[in-house]
Amino acid sequence: MPKPYSQDLRDRVAGFVRAGHSRRSAAAHFQVSVSFVVNLMTALRVRGTLAPKPVGGRRHAKLEPHRVFILDRVAERVDITMPELARELERACAVKADPASLSRWLIRNGLRFKKNSPSGRMRSSRHPPGARGLGPRAPAENAA
Repeated sequence: MPKPYSQDLRDRVAGFVRAGHSRRSAAAHFQVSVSFVVNLMTALRVRGTLAPKPVGGRRHAKLEPHRVFILDRVAERVDITMPELARELERACAVKADPASLSRWLIRNGLRFKKNSPSGRMRSSRHPPGARGLGPRAPAENAA
C-alpha cells in the first residue's frame, strides 16, 4: 500500500487552494492528482484536519460483540446452516452479516465443521462400492 503524502505537502496544497486557486491548478502546480486535491479539501471540510487517515491495522469484527449469541446458537443446533444463522442473528441482534463472513468468523474462532466423516460418506450411484479402478466384470461365458 502506498504511503500518504507528507504533511508539509498537504499544508502547501491546502494553502494554495485557500489563496483562491482552483483545485485543478493546485494539482498541476504541485504535480499531484486532481483527486488528491479534491479529497484533501473534502477531508479538511468534513474532518477539520489535513492529516491522513490511519493506514493498515487490524479491523475489529462486527460479530465479536455477538459472540455469545452465535456460539450458543451453534451449540444448540450443530447442523445449522450459515444462511439460517445469519437470519437468526439479524432477527435477534439486528446485525446483518453475510453467511460467508459468519463462516470465516467461526473458523477464526476454532469452530470448523465437516458435513460428515470420511468413513460415513455415501458414495454416489455412479460409483458403486468396491475396489477402485476396477470396472464391471464381463459375464463369464462358459462357467460350468
